[in-house]
Amino acid sequence: MRKTSLHLIALLAVAAPLAMAQPHRAPTPKSPRLYIFDCGTINATDASGYRLQKEEVATPKMSMECFLIAHPKGNLMWDVGAIPDSSFPPGGSPGTLRNAVTTRTLTSQLAEAGYAPADINYLALSHFHWDHVGNANLFAGATWLTPKAERDVMFADPPSPRTEPANFSALKNSKTVFLTQDEYDVFGDGTVVIRAAPGHSPGHQVLYLKLAKTGLVVLSGDLYHYAEERKLNRLPTSEYNV
Repeated sequence: MRKTSLHLIALLAVAAPLAMAQPHRAPTPKSPRLYIFDCGTINATDASGYRLQKEEVATPKMSMECFLIAHPKGNLMWDVGAIPDSSFPPGGSPGTLRNAVTTRTLTSQLAEAGYAPADINYLALSHFHWDHVGNANLFAGATWLTPKAERDVMFADPPSPRTEPANFSALKNSKTVFLTQDEYDVFGDGTVVIRAAPGHSPGHQVLYLKLAKTGLVVLSGDLYHYAEERKLNRLPTSEYNV
């Protein structure tokens, strides 16, 4: 009896920390919920490529966000930063790519919210540029929602210098839905709608959300980069189609 009790105590001692280590799982929301993750900063030194002078902008630096939309019918990732989680150096040092830096992995931020990459049902990107596709390979098991024009430019040969093909290479074999209309209602209830907004890239798109508390929200991708673009009516010099 004493030996059995000791074995039981030993098993409990092992099981307790294992149970504590299990990540918490987010419950299915009753209405669409938007999570915004910090995916770093682009340390731009000037905004001249956007036809803006130094004295016309508050700062040339740009923030990078990654978005999770949790819906009662599934989960959608929208834009996934610049720097792949897999490229972070050991020891917790910041991840870097080109002129971008981030201190936290997307995976760790998802986990804090109660999600893992395997929980994502759909992936959609505003466009193919390097600072929006960094962690796309994490979601290769999801259904990719994309205009064909955008997929074509992503896998062009030679690749565009405006992207990092290795960071989305796994999408080539992903289940893919080509968006052929100006609007695509992801969950069929009008709360999460992808809308075509080409120009910055061949198939640039924006995401329209209808949230219970916040109301209407548009995740605009690179439809605009700086607030001053709208205020001063300036257009960047390097658009695919001005």
